[in-house]
Amino acid sequence: MIAEKKEIQPKALEAVVIRFVGDSGDGMQLTGTQFSDTSAMIGNDVSTFPNYPSEIRAPQGSLYGVSGFQVHIGSVEISTPGDDVDLLVAMNPAGLKTNLYAVKPGHTIIIDTDAFTKKNLEKAKYETNPLEDGSLDNYRVIEVAISSLTKEALKDVEGLDNKSITRSKNMFALGMVYWMYHRSTEHSIDFFNKKFASKPQLIEANTKVLNAGFYFAETLELIPNAYTISPAKMPSGTYRIISGNTATAWGFLAAAEKSGIELFLGSYPITPATDILHELVKHKHFGVKAFQAEDEIAGITSAIGASFAGDLAITTTSGPGLALKGEALGLAMMVELPLVVVNVQRGGPSTGLPTKTEQSDLMQAMYGRNGESPVIVIAAGTPSDCFKFAYEAAKLALEHMTPVILLTDGYIANGSEPWLIKSVADMPAIKNNRIIEVKENWHPYDRDANTLARDWAVPGTFGLEHRIGGLEKDKITGDVSHVPENHEYMTKIRAEKIKRVENYIPELETEFAESGDLLVVGWGGTYGSLHSAVKQLNSEGYDNIGYAHFNYINPLPKNTEAILNKFKKIVVCELNNGQFVNILKMNFNICGLLQYNKIQGLPFGNTELTEKFKQLLS
Repeated sequence: MIAEKKEIQPKALEAVVIRFVGDSGDGMQLTGTQFSDTSAMIGNDVSTFPNYPSEIRAPQGSLYGVSGFQVHIGSVEISTPGDDVDLLVAMNPAGLKTNLYAVKPGHTIIIDTDAFTKKNLEKAKYETNPLEDGSLDNYRVIEVAISSLTKEALKDVEGLDNKSITRSKNMFALGMVYWMYHRSTEHSIDFFNKKFASKPQLIEANTKVLNAGFYFAETLELIPNAYTISPAKMPSGTYRIISGNTATAWGFLAAAEKSGIELFLGSYPITPATDILHELVKHKHFGVKAFQAEDEIAGITSAIGASFAGDLAITTTSGPGLALKGEALGLAMMVELPLVVVNVQRGGPSTGLPTKTEQSDLMQAMYGRNGESPVIVIAAGTPSDCFKFAYEAAKLALEHMTPVILLTDGYIANGSEPWLIKSVADMPAIKNNRIIEVKENWHPYDRDANTLARDWAVPGTFGLEHRIGGLEKDKITGDVSHVPENHEYMTKIRAEKIKRVENYIPELETEFAESGDLLVVGWGGTYGSLHSAVKQLNSEGYDNIGYAHFNYINPLPKNTEAILNKFKKIVVCELNNGQFVNILKMNFNICGLLQYNKIQGLPFGNTELTEKFKQLLS
């Protein structure tokens, strides 16, 4: 009697965290992106965190050359890429050594045994082979000769050199993970067909290796069963997976469409802001004018020129670039022209940690210009949030005739999540102060009585000729003025114009509790981590903890002090050494104001936050 093979039934999971790690050339970013996109296609909620070295060509096999991609998928709301890893795919010893700390005991590690050579072990500073010394006994280790099996799968494919064959091994690993989590390979195969349309041998190679990994996992006894994660319950609509930088670019496209003004980008490439430039270049059919300048100063000054000419003008950068733009940003503030400066923050100072995240440019955004030079400062909180706040930055700049600094950071700029696609028709209206007809007794510094925004006259319009420049302006005519009283008046009215923006932004709201023992405060890209931690504590019965998140920094929401005074203790959590907490201290006399900071180039972890909050509550 022959026993029938029992069909494996996938085990249902609520959520899972997977991390792919290897050398920079191992394709970990592509592997993670493909798994994320496939999971989003079947309806899972998704959050990702790419983590790659700062050197373009870091030494192969080195500890600081490891590239990683973490993805958190679930049938429930997913707000962060996750803390503890359920599955680690390590393509070399360095990847294993630098990421083992994150794997939960008893959980799974897939290892390419072909990479665990004596040379690679030495590069990773291993004295003994971890596959043999018992150091991995607390984990379920799946040892697979991925490189060798990849070569075997491609032995009959013509036209491939050894380098192309070796580079395909990431698809073998992806195929294994697809089988483990009950995903179809179809989405990735469609991707191959589009990406390599002119190179059929690469389509064949990647498809073969992907399927080889999938079927190898199916027959591997070390993987006893597959898992499945059901689609998440999200509001109905059409979704796509989107990164923060792409969302930022699209937010500006929507603002240009809604305002009826052409979009101009003057920018110099800098990590991690460059992808905004890359994305907007693709959309010339929407009237986008994208200019890659020779340096940061040329980038912002070209944008100022475009704004003077009547365009919705933006410039993008990161911390060191924002420093270089400071003088010209003061000029835009002085002449009161609309301009959006996007600063995708990264670890500093100087070139610092160019591929890591940080929130340390806040004081620079607030005060990094000579003289009294206030501008609007806002910050996006999540990758999809970048669309909303890019649109909002453009709206505020156009309606209030002033520069706006939009802060994002490397974490949310490179991270991705599902985004409910918006219709431009449903976006808030954008007014502007452009005048196209001559007004009787017109002056360039005539102001709106409510916003104090001055008129925006486009050069070449007969009867609206006027001067601009960096020297102080007469409060009415706009001519150069050295009158002391006029300078004081103009300084104060420019500050008052920014202050009045508080009447046009939402008031601050708290989540989970309106008053209580502890208020957790965050701003910008820490939203997902902080929200998740407070939500977890709330589910554990801590109903005396609330959460307030700031997206508007200058000006602050006008009810800020009233909200803060409803809690006994306030802890301000930032990825810097305490910049926003000092802004709050400067503006309000608040008792019990505490801070919790992390400056490691990494986002907050859920465990560290919940432990800190419990400590404060006790």
